[in-house]
Amino acid sequence: MRDHGGNLDAALARFGGTDWIDLSTGINRQPYPVPLLPGPVWTDLPRASATAALTAAAQAAFGTTAPVLALAGAQAAIQLVPRLFAPGRATVLTPTYNEHAANLRSAGWQVTETGRLSGLAGADLAVVVNPNNPDGRAQSRADLLALAGQVGCLVVDESFVEPKPALSMADAAGAGIIVLRSFGKFWGLAGLRLGFVIGDPAHIARLSDMAGPWPVSGAALELGRIALADTKWQQATIQRLNSETTQLDTLAEAAGWRLVGGTALFRTYATPDAATAQAALARARIWSRIFPYSAQWLRLGLPGTPVEWARLTQALAGVSRCRGPRPPA
Repeated sequence: MRDHGGNLDAALARFGGTDWIDLSTGINRQPYPVPLLPGPVWTDLPRASATAALTAAAQAAFGTTAPVLALAGAQAAIQLVPRLFAPGRATVLTPTYNEHAANLRSAGWQVTETGRLSGLAGADLAVVVNPNNPDGRAQSRADLLALAGQVGCLVVDESFVEPKPALSMADAAGAGIIVLRSFGKFWGLAGLRLGFVIGDPAHIARLSDMAGPWPVSGAALELGRIALADTKWQQATIQRLNSETTQLDTLAEAAGWRLVGGTALFRTYATPDAATAQAALARARIWSRIFPYSAQWLRLGLPGTPVEWARLTQALAGVSRCRGPRPPA
């Protein structure tokens, strides 16, 4: 099993309890308000016209005229894209979301990992998560466009880009550039399973064939269309998230943790010992994310309500009272 956030069953098995706050993912805990949806989205097979309406809404929201394919989450695209091409040499900018390398290897690719953007040059397929999960590193559009000319195909995973739309490469998607977008994270509706892949017509047509006739539910088509067009909610949410990341950073600093990086949907901190810090929060029924490749890094999503903020504040105050040496810079 690959290591992921959202593994609340593991927390329940280890620590017990029922009133957990799951901050182990970067999913917005103040989700888009779900309206009453028409009955046919639940009872009828998804219609081509509904798919077309969602596609148009996605193109408008992402600022692109390139073909867009809706799938059951960005994860579905991560699993399909490696099968677009004959396997060759793939390079992934790391550390990052582990499903990219895992799915490439599953599809027969020879995968190498690099910590430098320049290390991707020469790959048949290169993967960049931008902004990156979990350290929040952001690559400029200019650097990514330059890189695209040095690789066979550049895949840019923009699952956390909504609060920083200027980073998006959606308008540049096409020959040699494939862009992935998530819906569940920013809109806080991960259970809906909706995401998008943007690319040239031939790639999108082949991915559509691979995904089958109904890759997205009728409810996801309708709700996605409504939410993507709601710019007022999006702007208010970005403003709130940016304010709350500052609040979370202040609490973590008081606990003796050092900011590694993050986005407006999650923050990653260096702690004296990540497993110990995770256990301390778990005793307050707050679940966090740690990583097998770092003994210090701990990631937290943002609480969603005043009650959740109060619980996290109290839990981090307890960490502060018994903290060990501050992690090195």
